[in-house]
Amino acid sequence: MITDDKTIESAKKTILSQSNSISKLIDLIDVNFSEAVKVIYNCKGRIIITGIGKSAIIAQKIVATLNSTGTPSFFLHAAEAIHGDLGMLQPDDAVICISKSGNSPEIKILVPLLKRFGNKLISITGNINSFLGKEADFTLNTFVESESCPNNLAPTNSTTAQLVMGDAIAVCLMEMRDFTNTDFAKFHPGGALGKKLLLRVSSILDETHKPQVTSESSVKNVIIEISEKRLGVTAVVENQKVVGVITDGDIRRMLNKTETIAGLKAKDIMTQNAKSIKSSDLVSDAMDIMENFSITQLVVVDDNEYKGIIHLHDILKEGIL
Repeated sequence: MITDDKTIESAKKTILSQSNSISKLIDLIDVNFSEAVKVIYNCKGRIIITGIGKSAIIAQKIVATLNSTGTPSFFLHAAEAIHGDLGMLQPDDAVICISKSGNSPEIKILVPLLKRFGNKLISITGNINSFLGKEADFTLNTFVESESCPNNLAPTNSTTAQLVMGDAIAVCLMEMRDFTNTDFAKFHPGGALGKKLLLRVSSILDETHKPQVTSESSVKNVIIEISEKRLGVTAVVENQKVVGVITDGDIRRMLNKTETIAGLKAKDIMTQNAKSIKSSDLVSDAMDIMENFSITQLVVVDDNEYKGIIHLHDILKEGIL
């Protein structure tokens, strides 16, 4: 029976084995890599990535990464390619073929067909002296000494090396294109990531229930306004311009200092120079301000006109954190 200690030891051994294999890739990066990245960068068509077996799965992940970072890419299964799917290949496309051995039967059939089309062929292989390694225009070496599999059979270190090489290509292309957060947002409009990059304060701001009092309002009316609007804060507004804010905390601190609220007005307890944000700003920017100043509400102001209050709870409901 395998004990917990043995299981933990095995997991650590696997991770160490993979990390060692990946670190050695650094010494395998040469001018072939640089030239291959240039081909991809200058490609007028799409990047077609193909492979067989586990390498095909890695190919699909690299396709996804390239597509999401501005390099149009398609996956082509090596076995399906020789049964009609080569029809997807266009003259301006470049091809990346992934294979650990570089000598798989499907690869040996496919590579001559690809070369007949005249497209640039980049190989990612663990055997640069293989059929694929020698036939490709540029070969990226992903050699690993062994797999972390105890039988040295199941693709583990080798597929991780392929994946890392694909990521290295993607990052280089991003830097060459000056790929920004705004560019990234174009391809990731959905989910929490899309919201973080695209969602504006105006989209979650409720302008119909904006708490506000005047500087001459009584403290009693301030408390009523805060309670009714249920945001834990009210803006102090004069001529549509915010001159201060009063929070639940301000009310509690006031009550600790005074025996009576009679005669006290909003201007006596308000905090001036309240932190604010524009409705056109990103919600993620609002969240950053709240975190930096340890606050849970922000006044929303456009051209000196009070628009409302955005609360941390509004942001949490959007699932951005």
